[in-house]
Amino acid sequence: MKEIEKIWLEAGYRCFAYEGPSGLKVERLSKEVGKNKSSFYHLFADLEIFTERLLKLHLNKAKAISKKESGAKSEKELISIILEHKIDLLFNRQLRIHRNHPEFKEYLDHIVRFSVQGLLPVWKNIISLKENGALAQMVLHLSLENFYLQITDKTLNETWLKAYFANIRQMVFLFKKNK
Repeated sequence: MKEIEKIWLEAGYRCFAYEGPSGLKVERLSKEVGKNKSSFYHLFADLEIFTERLLKLHLNKAKAISKKESGAKSEKELISIILEHKIDLLFNRQLRIHRNHPEFKEYLDHIVRFSVQGLLPVWKNIISLKENGALAQMVLHLSLENFYLQITDKTLNETWLKAYFANIRQMVFLFKKNK
């Protein structure tokens, strides 16, 4: 990838992560990168091609994050990974919010499939459900949906994540107790 393409894509990635597709305006991106709009059109032809490149970039980042998460041995390690990839999670949040767009849904579904498998081992430990993988996976799916509804640039921090995981553990504890 050329350096200039990388600059445009990084700016677009941030804009999408914080504002969703409405943040992807060529004039705005042009101001962000300090280049004229003709540079954008020379590199990407149109916004649709640019968006496709952003989605592919995110898919590659999501695969790398999933690999890291699958190696996490503790809640502390997982929180560290999450915080390291905050903007990527905010991008993923926008895919969820705008999943009525077929292309966004397609990428999101693909990412969810491999992400859940990567997260599941550490997730079982975090929520104390090592003995019931099916239930742990169900709780993970529900928790991910809830997680992405709640996260923002401000809430996605260590304190919030610890409280979030504690709440999930409490829910599982009450479920197991009343079983």
